[in-house]
Amino acid sequence: MKVKVDGEEKNVHTLWREGSNVKLIDQRILPHRFEILTLKNHRNTAEAIKIMILRGAGAIGVAAGYGMAQAALEAKDLTMNEFEEYLNESADRLRNTRPTAANLFHAIDRCLAAGSTGTVPERVEAIVAEADNIAEEDLEASQRIGEYGNTLIENGYRILTHCNAGALAFLDYGTALSPIRHAHASGKKVFVWVDETRPRCQGARLTAWEMEQEGIPYALIVDNAAGHFMLRGEVDILITGADRIAANGDVANKIGTYEKAVVAKENDIPFYVAAPRMTFDFKSRSGDEIEIEERGPEEITGMWGVDEAGEACRVEIAGEGFNVRNPAFDVTPARYVTGFITEKGIIRPPFEENLRETFGG
Repeated sequence: MKVKVDGEEKNVHTLWREGSNVKLIDQRILPHRFEILTLKNHRNTAEAIKIMILRGAGAIGVAAGYGMAQAALEAKDLTMNEFEEYLNESADRLRNTRPTAANLFHAIDRCLAAGSTGTVPERVEAIVAEADNIAEEDLEASQRIGEYGNTLIENGYRILTHCNAGALAFLDYGTALSPIRHAHASGKKVFVWVDETRPRCQGARLTAWEMEQEGIPYALIVDNAAGHFMLRGEVDILITGADRIAANGDVANKIGTYEKAVVAKENDIPFYVAAPRMTFDFKSRSGDEIEIEERGPEEITGMWGVDEAGEACRVEIAGEGFNVRNPAFDVTPARYVTGFITEKGIIRPPFEENLRETFGG
């Protein structure tokens, strides 16, 4: 990902591993400040996932894999029984951070499987290697998604996206934003409608920031304006990411995705979901079986920003004691999805059959 820091352009990943440390961009303070944090152990990494220092299905999955690598390195001098106990406790700690994104659980399970045999040193080495493999696969998948998704974008297209499924949500490129990056790099003229994405405003804070870094034309809009521009014929395609996709093609993604998909279908606008294999959950037969995370009321009743002096501050926008419901995700039924943009290509209906055929679910 290209990032301008103090007037200098740099290439940086969203997160990476340096020995037993995990380095990552602090997404809570973007777009006002750019800082790299160091997480020294798996507990720090679990907390970073939980409080959303990083977010996005791919980034969460990579972080969980790195967290398992940290746990293995922390336990490398223990006996076999102690090592297994420590690893399982660490896995549970990471699992309990956030419930919806499939990548997190796949990464933990893969690391546990990789470290299931051999001596303690052999298991540590295998877990660390598997965590690195997950990161490399994430990077390659997002690149491939961009290449396949670029074939869907014509010159002059106006693209609507929701939340942030860009480089900040993966190691680089992203999912929904990867086709846009590739289209822009190939010389196509594209324009992006960026939903603000309340309540945490990942569109306003993160997607718009990524567009600025890449020099891709865009306009930031309030969430409720998307239908207005669709009705006016100013949207050619809708592309989002996903946090978990059921076996039948139902999609769990950031709250508000469902209503965008319904309005897109009403206006004959194609809706594509960009996601790698790690986001598909074939154990969930439909979206009804996906756990939807509900977060605290403070995300809705107040907002963080910077004041005129450039200092971070929080302002309250609702009355004290107001009743709040805050689901972080919703489920879009498969009937509203035109196709899935994956590292294996574009997958179209019938989804249950074609997804399993593609991924062997």
